[in-house]
Order: sequence, then structure tokens, then C-alpha cells
Amino acid sequence: MTAADAPPIVFVHGTRLSAGQWSPQLAELGEEFPVAAVDLPGHGARGAEPWSLNAATEVIAGAVDSLDRGPAVVVGHSLGGYAALEFARRRPELLRGLVLAGASASTRGAWAAPYRFVAGLVPRLPADRLARWNDWMLRRLYPPRVVEATIRAGYAFHTLPDAWGEVLGRFDAGAMRHVAAPVLILNGEKDSVFRSGERDFARAHPDARVELVPRARHLANFDDPEAFSDAVRRFARQLAAAG
Repeated sequence: MTAADAPPIVFVHGTRLSAGQWSPQLAELGEEFPVAAVDLPGHGARGAEPWSLNAATEVIAGAVDSLDRGPAVVVGHSLGGYAALEFARRRPELLRGLVLAGASASTRGAWAAPYRFVAGLVPRLPADRLARWNDWMLRRLYPPRVVEATIRAGYAFHTLPDAWGEVLGRFDAGAMRHVAAPVLILNGEKDSVFRSGERDFARAHPDARVELVPRARHLANFDDPEAFSDAVRRFARQLAAAG
């Protein structure tokens, strides 16, 4: 694969986080691929912007356009994975491949009830206390090179009710029929909740496969940055080889 063949890659973060989530992947993949990571509306540098899936898809589209290399591989984690599914439906001409990470569970039906409860509860708790707890947890679990960019960017607790309020009840495996590009479903082996529908999601698409990051949990790109990046690298190289 030559530099001219390398597909651009756009990373879309998960709940309450920011583009900083992807600092390990940007460092690992940036020498081979044009890369960008977005802040979704209401998160990171866009913290003052109102959340909507429509606005989220436009943010992703803007990142693809900014790389100026044509359709991109879009890597979405958790909330960002569902936003990437919506992007695939709305802007198929900008999508070369889709990586769903921690986003292959249905958000419909009884499964969504506890998440609706959490989405309503979080804003009632002091944001500074939540931030301190998140900082402590991330520093306890991961080395600084993995999480410091996320910690510096802060957390978007205020956006959680609107974001999950729109996502819950909206997505299931049927959303895969709107994806007109190859799909890699990339989950942490121990992420039992968010990989619960991975087989249904894979079966719903003619060119989808599942890959697991061994021993990783929901934040698989933090648990094993090298393995996560390598899976994305191999997927992007396969797309380039396919032409």
C-alpha cells in the first residue's frame, strides 16, 4: 500500500468523552494513514453546542472533508458507534468502511431501561464529583500516555441525557442495512453488554465480520491500544487492497 492508497480514518468518541479518547490510535496510525478525531456536539471543544444525531453526522462529515482524501474509514465507539451508524445512513458517499466498537447492542426494548435511568440520574450529581471519580478511575486503570488527553479535555456529563435519549430506542441490527460499505465489529472480549448483539449485527450485513480484543472491556482501545489499533490498521489495509 502506498501513501496515496491509504484511506483516511476518522475516529468518533464514546459517551461523555472527547477526541482525546483516540490519542493512542492517532499516534499509532498517523504515520500510515491520514487521521482525525472529532469532538461530537456537546463534548470536548464543542461542549457548548447542543447535541443531536443530525449535528453529529455533520461533524463527522466535516472531518472526512477536512482530510481531503475522499470517503473515510469511520471508527465509532459506543455513543460514537451509533452516531457512525447514523452517518452511514445519511452520508453513504463519504464512507469507505465502518468500525463499530462497543456499539453492537440493540438500543430498543427492555435493554434500554437501565440506561434511560442512568441518563436521567447523572445530571443530578455534582459534575465536579463525577469528574474527580472519572479521573481517579482512568488513572487507576491505565497509564498516563493512554488517558491524559482524555482527562485534560474533561467530560460531557451535561450532554448525556440528550445524547442517549435520542439513541435509546433507535438502533438495532436492522440499522446495518443502511451501511453501504464493509464493516468491522470490533469489541472487547469482556464487554458483555455492548457486544450482546454482535452476531445479529454481523448477520444483517453482507460484508461484516466480528473481531474481539482479548481480555478487553468496553474501553477496548484503552485496555489494549496496540491490539485495537492493529485491528483498525488491518481493516483499512484490506479496504485499500480491495480498491
